[in-house]
Amino acid sequence: MARLDFPKDFVWGTATASYQIEGAANEGGRGPSIWDTFSRTPGKVVNGDTGDVACDSYHRYEEDIALLKKLGVKAYRFSIAWPRILPQGTGEVNQEGLDYYGRVIDKLIEAGIEPCVTLYHWDLPQALQDQGGWGVRSTIDAFVRYAEIVFQAFGGKVKQWITFNETWCISFLSNYLGIHAPGHRDLQLAMTVAHHCLVAHGRTVRKFREMGVKGEIGTTHNLAWCEPYTDSPEDVAAAQRTRGWNNEWFMDPTLKGTYPQFLVDWFKSKGAEAPIQPGDMETIAQKIDFIGINFYTGNYGRYRKDFGDFDYEEVQVGFDRTDIGWNVYPESLFKALKWVHDTYGEIPIYITENGACYNDGPSPDGKIHDEKRIDYYRMHFTQCHRAIASGVPLKGYFAWSLLDNFEWAEGYAMRFGIVYTNYETLTRTPKDSYYFIQKVIAESGLDV
Repeated sequence: MARLDFPKDFVWGTATASYQIEGAANEGGRGPSIWDTFSRTPGKVVNGDTGDVACDSYHRYEEDIALLKKLGVKAYRFSIAWPRILPQGTGEVNQEGLDYYGRVIDKLIEAGIEPCVTLYHWDLPQALQDQGGWGVRSTIDAFVRYAEIVFQAFGGKVKQWITFNETWCISFLSNYLGIHAPGHRDLQLAMTVAHHCLVAHGRTVRKFREMGVKGEIGTTHNLAWCEPYTDSPEDVAAAQRTRGWNNEWFMDPTLKGTYPQFLVDWFKSKGAEAPIQPGDMETIAQKIDFIGINFYTGNYGRYRKDFGDFDYEEVQVGFDRTDIGWNVYPESLFKALKWVHDTYGEIPIYITENGACYNDGPSPDGKIHDEKRIDYYRMHFTQCHRAIASGVPLKGYFAWSLLDNFEWAEGYAMRFGIVYTNYETLTRTPKDSYYFIQKVIAESGLDV
């Protein structure tokens, strides 16, 4: 048995998102978001579930912070709901919303936990969507104003900021594949949304610097790891295109100030291109303090003409799968981290989400014995340690998620939490994986 020790200053944390846990959809002056609209659209969310109640963390945040403190985390990543701050997306500020997040932040600091705030985790105010949403540039201006309000309110207390969560999901998953809100199926619209979010990120970083906010700011991209089934040029190119759609299309502008030319050409052949205006790329590439990576899975695939968007067909090579159907491929995390370091240099990296969906419920003893989730975490912690030992500047890890919660289009059918949520009583019960992570944090390492 080998002992793997992590650096003493390694940041262990866990993460959530506002619409997934808060509930109180019609309380505290909150305005409607695109997810309120989408979840009420028949056929869009499993079982017609909505985030109206979710985990009710709006009322139970003190209980959740107590769970965080007992877990022993150094930091907690959560998102602020734009519709709680500006119910119409612009206009009058809702002080009740700011006060709520002020209470959450104060309680975290009181508990010795650093708040890591994500400004945008998908809950765009519906009023802005009605005006074109991220498909129009005016939403960039609205977002920067929203960010400025939040910076002014909490800039002295929050030391780590994330502008956007998973711009690929905001753009392609939501506006091309139509799986998430607002549910459009338009490639050019998705390209436009992606570009506008990237510009909004850059302008927000610039505003952060101009205001002299103390702390660090970065963004989070969800990376996919696609490997060629064979070393044929066709398979290699197909895997590169598919991987690049998730990775380089967002990482390159953020850290290099350019879009990858091989994908620019590919998208152009499909009749779509980023609506770049003068100065946009320089804006997007504002210097950031860290890059956040959300990572869950990887796959192998081969070239298949006219299959999908990139002539790429996944080949199942024997991976176990989680209950949501994602491959368990821990080494792909190491490969992705190495790729980021080798490609983009010494920028500090945080894993801002990593976790597994297993729908274990309470056993007769009342406990949740989620051994597969423990195995998943153990294997992925090992790959994190391996990356650090290989020189990757990995500074922290946020487990997804603290609580079972509203899993977007899957509703309440899929569970990622290390704490079990009873959606009828809203009782929280730590799972075995919670206690496993608690031990890893306390010992700053693990045996494998």
